[in-house]
Amino acid sequence: MPELPEVEVTRASLADRLLGATVLSARLGKPLRWPLGCDPESLHGCVVGGMLRRGKYLWMPLAANNTHEPGGLLLHLGMSGSLQLSDQPGTAGPHDHFDLHTSRGMLRLTDPRRFGAVVWSPSLTKDPAARLLARLGAEPFDPGLTHHHLHAAMQARRTTVKAALLAGDIVVGAGNIYASEALHRAAIDPRTRCDKLSRPRCERLLAALRLTLARAIELGGSTLRDFRDAHGMSGAFQTEALVYGREGQDCGRCGGVVRRIVQGQRASYFCAGCQRR
Repeated sequence: MPELPEVEVTRASLADRLLGATVLSARLGKPLRWPLGCDPESLHGCVVGGMLRRGKYLWMPLAANNTHEPGGLLLHLGMSGSLQLSDQPGTAGPHDHFDLHTSRGMLRLTDPRRFGAVVWSPSLTKDPAARLLARLGAEPFDPGLTHHHLHAAMQARRTTVKAALLAGDIVVGAGNIYASEALHRAAIDPRTRCDKLSRPRCERLLAALRLTLARAIELGGSTLRDFRDAHGMSGAFQTEALVYGREGQDCGRCGGVVRRIVQGQRASYFCAGCQRR
């Protein structure tokens, strides 16, 4: 599933190329997670602004035309989606569910499982965008997010730290791969209860999460199955994973054996030798 690094890589690979592009037409394929919320033809003539990311959502501002007031498209890649911008996209296939034809090329959302979305909204602070973004936690690189804030939020939880990271309402971006990796860097067992975390451990966890996500962005994200950036390139973070997908292999830090357990129907990888509860 595309997580924060993959979405940020996608944004970075699209933003400069689409800035200032004029929308020539739009096409909807099979229904996605939520309706578009406007007539695709009404987007003709809109001009694309600077793309933003909030959590795992992308926001594409669109300047007003004769039909629309200013607004934009909120995009989500779902479980298996990817966006590509091409001068010669070819005929849409069965998994190509949204095309935005612009003066800079065709932006196409491909999503085999159709959990992705493209939604028109007047702004990020008005519905439907505001409603969809309302429960998102802090951005991991926000300077305002300190380990004191993280510790206070964790103290209010009785769930495991892995579950809290995946929930995304404390801090966004720690998907399954990155939560496992960050917890290993911080030497915290994924089964640890949130309210048992000390302030120093939360400080280590926040630093580890930022380091993990920054490295994943640098490497183009992770490609386990479907993910490609807007240039069609795969991510490479999975080749540097310390524990994820390494069940039965040696831990590079302590020499222990990496274990795999299931938490909330998701696989967690950790080293019981150096990750403590």
